[in-house]
Amino acid sequence: MIERWIMGQKVQIEWAGRPLGISFGEVAGQADGAVLVRYADSVVLVTAVTSKKPELFLDFLPLTVEYQEMAYAAGRIPGGFFKREIGRPSDKEILTARLIDRSIRPLFPEGFLREIQIIATVLSVDQENDPDILAVIGASCALMVSDIPFNGPIAAVRVGRKGGNLIINPTQGELEDSDLNLIVAGHENGIVMVEGGGNFVPEEDILEAIFFGYEALKPVLALQKEELVGRPKIEIEQPSLDPGFINTITDLATPLIQEALAIPKKQPRHKRLEEIFLEVTSNLGLDGDKILQAQSVFRDLERKIIRQMALDGKRIDGRCPTDIRPVFCEAGVLPRTHGSAIFRRGETQILAVTTLGTTEDEQKIEALYGEKFKSFMVHYNFPPYCVGEVRRLKGPGRREIGHGALAERALKPLIPSEEAFPYTIRIVSEVLESNGSSSMATVCGGSLSLMDAGVPIEKHVAGIGMGLILEPERTIVLSDITGDEDHCGDMDFKIAGTEDGITAFQMDIKVEGLEKEVLHRALIQSREARLYILKKMAETLPRPRPSISPYAPKVTVVEISPEKIANLIGPGGRVIKNIINETGVSIDIKETGKVHVISHDEEALGKAVDLVKQATQDVEIGKLYIGKVKKVIDSGALVEILPGIVGLVHISELDRHRVRRASDVTKEGDEVLVRVLGIEKDGRIRLSRKAALSPHIHRNRREMRR
Repeated sequence: MIERWIMGQKVQIEWAGRPLGISFGEVAGQADGAVLVRYADSVVLVTAVTSKKPELFLDFLPLTVEYQEMAYAAGRIPGGFFKREIGRPSDKEILTARLIDRSIRPLFPEGFLREIQIIATVLSVDQENDPDILAVIGASCALMVSDIPFNGPIAAVRVGRKGGNLIINPTQGELEDSDLNLIVAGHENGIVMVEGGGNFVPEEDILEAIFFGYEALKPVLALQKEELVGRPKIEIEQPSLDPGFINTITDLATPLIQEALAIPKKQPRHKRLEEIFLEVTSNLGLDGDKILQAQSVFRDLERKIIRQMALDGKRIDGRCPTDIRPVFCEAGVLPRTHGSAIFRRGETQILAVTTLGTTEDEQKIEALYGEKFKSFMVHYNFPPYCVGEVRRLKGPGRREIGHGALAERALKPLIPSEEAFPYTIRIVSEVLESNGSSSMATVCGGSLSLMDAGVPIEKHVAGIGMGLILEPERTIVLSDITGDEDHCGDMDFKIAGTEDGITAFQMDIKVEGLEKEVLHRALIQSREARLYILKKMAETLPRPRPSISPYAPKVTVVEISPEKIANLIGPGGRVIKNIINETGVSIDIKETGKVHVISHDEEALGKAVDLVKQATQDVEIGKLYIGKVKKVIDSGALVEILPGIVGLVHISELDRHRVRRASDVTKEGDEVLVRVLGIEKDGRIRLSRKAALSPHIHRNRREMRR
């Protein structure tokens, strides 16, 4: 049922048990398109603006997408000195911007080359419904009500699974118990984008979840198509190319391009293609705009030849559709790192390095849902030399953030719990050479480096990039695609997992719609490729090293009662400072009572752990302790029986005979054997030296020292 407000142009439907509302024509009136999307109490403003003049003969769509989470949306004030949202966007913001971009980019008509900017701003968040889905829907709505040509609408949905049951748009609480987190974007002709992760989910279950999500987003598609009223669309100014000009270049270049594409190596092949272009344009005497037109014709021709070769069963590097490029693995390649590995597949090569840290190395993340700490990280670096280019080095861009997050999602289900392995883990992937699927090579290399570091993961994770050539007469699914095949193909499907199932996936489709049978074929073919790579990895390093690197910190976790934390810290921090000064270790105390003791020295670590246990053990009535006299007073002696725990030996309990002055029996610094007589309600401990004196005193002392 659709509800309308009297004021303004607003529509609303019930979607997965919550109201979804879309309003337009009320805010950001000078943008080409603007909408407010509300789902429950989460609200996102999305705007779309295009430039006034086209950029002719570009080989890419000049689309920019920004997503920004405002702290006020969650009732928070940003941290830092400036107290405002400034600087580079967070990883979450970058990943959501990529999500929007990948969903809408394939649906702009060919030839529309004006610069387009989409900005999604989170205005309110209810802590249960992630605004990323609303941002994707809002981008489609903003384009639909604008004059920007767009082959939409599209919609997006999140799918979870709990207890074997699929859930549409699970809440944050439901996601914590879900073994699947999947985002599906699609339009009326089919799916355009899929992204997500799972805990070893079988291929058939992934396929079911994808199309379950696609069916669930159809009401949102219908809402946009039926209710959103847009302005007349801008007419596309197609650059006119003379058919004779196209035929001349085609006749001259086709045999030369076919010859160049037979070169198996990427760099020599690209160099030869550049030479061919220069030869053709020089022979024809082209200059100025004619050169730009020739570039457009040349690109289209190269794409057609590559696709036809794949359809004929022979790819540009000579492989058949299901063939995997040669795989090479090596672990333990760096002498002083905690774990390292090189993984090469064809002309894609990465160096993965694992570093083990402590709780002090955890990454603090400030998000709309509050602060959290992250103990597993994958960072992906893509330097210019890996593709033979020269450019300035700068911080990680959207590619680096996106590929690192995908690899992290793939590896995370294998990472042991804090109880089993109390370390912060960081993997860095240095892409040494790239020709397709470097993110999936990062998964493979990262898995090897984890095992080399002695991280107790149960098995390896491998990833593979799948491609697709879709033509009316034939459809070919390609395993382990290269960069050129990705550029010229119709699908980029990255899938990672173990032999038990899938842990991460990301699919971008460049054509309108994808049949279920084709997607099923890609999933099954990817499993065969993944199993082949897993076998190669197991041959190199079948299981984790029996121990961690001698250069890694050693961590032992001691669990104490939270009520004992004060005892461990001691007055003014005296107890914990004494332990650290005596042993040289680092100690991190959690509110839950988990105490992380960290050192590179095993002996010092063991001593510190004993001292922590002593400082936090309960005082037992009737038990003997060897204590140190801290102070002698008129009424007796104050004796420290455990670190930070002091009791009173009353003067009447100092000896078996009458004592006139406490200083006659003991002095400050003496070690004395005492017995605990009792503990008062206020916590004061009563001790007795007299009760500890017996014919067996020497034996008792020996027992206490042990």
